[in-house]
Amino acid sequence: MALTQVDQGLLSTNAQYTGFKNRLINGSQLISQRYGATLQSNLNNYVTDRWAVYNGISTVSTGQTTTAPAGFTNSLYVTTTTAGSMPVGNTYNIAQCIEANNVTDLGYGTSSASTVTLSFWVRSSLTGTFAISINNGAPNISPAPTRSYITTYTISTANTWEQKTITIAGDQSGTWNTSGNGIGITVCFDLGSGTNYATATTNTWQTGNYLRSSSSTNFNLTTGATFYITGVQLEKGSTATSFDYRPYGTELVLCQRYYEVVNATLGAYVDNGALDNVRFYIAFKVTKRANPTVTSGSGGSESGGTWTPGYGGVDVNGTNCSSNVGSTITRPYINAPIIASIEL
Repeated sequence: MALTQVDQGLLSTNAQYTGFKNRLINGSQLISQRYGATLQSNLNNYVTDRWAVYNGISTVSTGQTTTAPAGFTNSLYVTTTTAGSMPVGNTYNIAQCIEANNVTDLGYGTSSASTVTLSFWVRSSLTGTFAISINNGAPNISPAPTRSYITTYTISTANTWEQKTITIAGDQSGTWNTSGNGIGITVCFDLGSGTNYATATTNTWQTGNYLRSSSSTNFNLTTGATFYITGVQLEKGSTATSFDYRPYGTELVLCQRYYEVVNATLGAYVDNGALDNVRFYIAFKVTKRANPTVTSGSGGSESGGTWTPGYGGVDVNGTNCSSNVGSTITRPYINAPIIASIEL
């Protein structure tokens, strides 16, 4: 019996595993708490949950789409709306920073560093050579990474889903976070970062902050170029196994450790309409990576005064809030979406 396209792309489909096989969260681009399926223009930040698009020319449209290969329902989409040369110090990539707690066993920076395999589905209107980097920090955040591994893959046919598999030997040198809630490993799919991030050295670990090969494709030079990615998996070992399809609820909880929208409907009674501050405590659904920043979401409503999320303190489990109730309000209410964010 002939193998399907999906089967052909998987080197192993019956591997036995337990635990957190795919170290990347939301690799199927299934969760999009911020924007849903609405495309964003010139966004230079997180798009789908745990995945950021960093663009240094601000002429980009990006978001979650339903264009996907067999076995998937969503992908992350990027298009260059207006072509332009990238400033030498700017970046253009799709990236996820992995929490150090989730890569402890890989042992990076030691003599026992483990080999990992990166697999993914990609589709682009452009063919050619594209670059991927593995770094010990986030290229866009200080302090800059000091260790980088640059490798490339080829998109052979335009506007066609292709699965790619890349095996990377673990880094036995440098300084890596192998525990704690900071950045452990960053995976970047480059789309044409500036020349400050380019290197001619590929397929080996090197000192420095690099994102791309000197000869890889500059996606930003083509107006209307499109790029889709999904089914992204980083796993321990030298063999790509079947994609780690987690239940929707499980994937959502993993994302909510870093970003959560809490819909809170609260009420209080103020005796005789006295002017007062009404205090609330709202618990998060998921314990956060660290104490998050809390802000008001859109679509909320209230009666009685000014709604202040975070007033009185925030911790990993929840946030204090306050509403300054006016003297004419005896039964204030709050319907207040709260955003808690503590991305890496």
